[in-house]
Amino acid sequence: MADKLKGKKIAVLVEEGFEQEELTKPMQALKDEGAEAHIISPNKNSEIKAWNHTDWGEKFKVDKKLSEVNADTYDGLLLPGGVMNPDKLRVNKDAVNFVGKFLDSGKPVAAICHAPWTLIETGKVNGKKMTSYHTLQTDLKNAGANWVDEEVVVDQGLVTSRKPDDIPAFNKKMIEEFATGKNNK
Repeated sequence: MADKLKGKKIAVLVEEGFEQEELTKPMQALKDEGAEAHIISPNKNSEIKAWNHTDWGEKFKVDKKLSEVNADTYDGLLLPGGVMNPDKLRVNKDAVNFVGKFLDSGKPVAAICHAPWTLIETGKVNGKKMTSYHTLQTDLKNAGANWVDEEVVVDQGLVTSRKPDDIPAFNKKMIEEFATGKNNK
């Protein structure tokens, strides 16, 4: 185990239907680097179910309810994708406010695949260079983001990637950004 993220506390915000490997692989990378990562959800259940490509996946324990946490106590935020997950999060005012606090504070945020839907809802992606699953490009452009089709993009602590195939590059950049901490706005 390395220790690039030793002492760092990372929030992982999800709802039912997150893409399983977009949670499991980045979380493992965070833990391998010494981070403490908490699965946080606004969902009332103590476990939430993943989506695994074309069908329901495994259930995962929710470490903390969204109503119990404060963004100020975390060093970074991971937003896994999946179609259902960010679609549910982006209509949840508390979830959007939680994400917005990370962006306002300059703390690093890592979002993959469809997760930028939640970022759009914060109203804080205007002028950011970003990528996502290709079907979100119009949504991001309409929100003022500079959408590009690249494996991983970093813009002032905001790490975005397109799809599960990009996870190795996404994890590498996510760890780099989380290790440096607060970013220039």
